[in-house]
Amino acid sequence: MPEAREKLRLLKALIKSLESLAVAFSGGADSAFLLKVAHDVLGQNVLAVTVRLSSFPGREFAAAAEFARMHRIPHRTIPANELDIEGFLENPPDRCYRCKRALFLKIAAVADENRLKRVADGSNIDDLGDHRPGVRAARELNVVSPLQDAEMTKQDIRILSREMNLQTWDKPAAACLATRIPYGQRITPEKLLAVERAERFLLDAGFRQVRVRHHGDTARIEVAAEERTAFFQGDLMEKVYEEFRKLGFTYAALDLRGYRTGSMNEGMKP
Repeated sequence: MPEAREKLRLLKALIKSLESLAVAFSGGADSAFLLKVAHDVLGQNVLAVTVRLSSFPGREFAAAAEFARMHRIPHRTIPANELDIEGFLENPPDRCYRCKRALFLKIAAVADENRLKRVADGSNIDDLGDHRPGVRAARELNVVSPLQDAEMTKQDIRILSREMNLQTWDKPAAACLATRIPYGQRITPEKLLAVERAERFLLDAGFRQVRVRHHGDTARIEVAAEERTAFFQGDLMEKVYEEFRKLGFTYAALDLRGYRTGSMNEGMKP
């Protein structure tokens, strides 16, 4: 804990030196923590900016708006259609780079309008270990990542968020719905909607950490390791199968390894 608190002191010093910020705010644990600390340090010189995308679950946008309202932090939502980004629909391995670059440019424009000096994102030091093309977009556009600069891990953020009584301290990780579709398989609004509805069904059934990966006529379900046995209780498997059939899937399969970040990147590794 002393180490996390020392990192927090460093984070506050880093944020103070930036003077004013537009924070790319998704409503997740990392960006919510960064936003709250930045607002505590810089006050009204901080603006939360949420880009409304069709490939991000609607429930996440509602949660982001509620967080900003609860903590009385200025919040701007801007619309964007990532399906119009060149190459996005083809779903190449650098899809995230193309999307993040376009979104950071939109946030930078909002920052300029509000005379804010920098754009910041909520990447933490653990994010450096996976295939994350979006990191390149941030660097190219001079977006700052204060949590990385303070060497904060996801665990540090959760510990400190809990101390600060932030409702996001134990929030499960969320991600763009496009990450559910294997690279090279075309992204369509219909696929994104099917994935969102499938995941909502599982969340409503009581699961906390959920991914439904879209493999054509097959839905590959990932849930947290400790939640896997729930599928063998009662008639849940039958209910999931019937619901997923309604969403257009012929087959529904439970991934035996369970949820893990970057599972769609596993085929890219040697």
